[in-house]
Amino acid sequence: MNGARATATPPLGPQRTSARPLPAADPAWSADPYADALHAGRGPLFLRRTDGWLLPLDVERWCAEPDPADLDVLGRCEGAVLDVGCGPGRLVAALGAQGRRALGIDVSDAAVAHTVRRGGRALRASVFEPLPGTGRWGTALLMDGNIGIGGDPAALLHRMAGVLTAGGLLLAETVPYPDVDERVTVRVTGPHDTPGVPFPWARLGTPALLRCARECGWRPADRWSTDGRTFVALRAPATGSAG
Repeated sequence: MNGARATATPPLGPQRTSARPLPAADPAWSADPYADALHAGRGPLFLRRTDGWLLPLDVERWCAEPDPADLDVLGRCEGAVLDVGCGPGRLVAALGAQGRRALGIDVSDAAVAHTVRRGGRALRASVFEPLPGTGRWGTALLMDGNIGIGGDPAALLHRMAGVLTAGGLLLAETVPYPDVDERVTVRVTGPHDTPGVPFPWARLGTPALLRCARECGWRPADRWSTDGRTFVALRAPATGSAG
């Protein structure tokens, strides 16, 4: 572990909420194409932009065991871990198998059910809703492009500062192309072009995320790449933020 800090398991119970307006929970990830792909354990599955551009989603990797890049990230986790947008739960299950305290959240019933079947602990919830342990998580994960949740990285970072303990660790996966910095509207679509509900999304390369993080009061801690994937470690503002 990289200087892991022991923290108590965040308990269930009433949580603080932010006075700042937050994006609503996104129903699109519960659309049939996403659930069908998770049940099958494979794609094709895409995010379709309004101009027709398609971003392939790596369902097979999500449903497999953690790869070396994933394990590198998990080795950096500190204390209790919240996996935001946990998908089918490979990371939550792996942390549990290591004896780590971890919870996955996802807006998809299929994702939560898959995570639980793998032995992970998971809750159907949006990160922008009240969550167990708000303000007491040691580490939060935004893997597989989940820095894009809500389409507003600054709002998401503000929310994560409230979810984490003061000075807590955020581990985020970025787009492996440094110039990417976009806010888009997308739909989840499967092989038969059956798109779900449109929702806002963001895509950020490492430089864009670091710029946004600094503006939001976060301290960059590390950046690295493994097997063509790129990651950033950030420290939450020392004073925390309303969750």
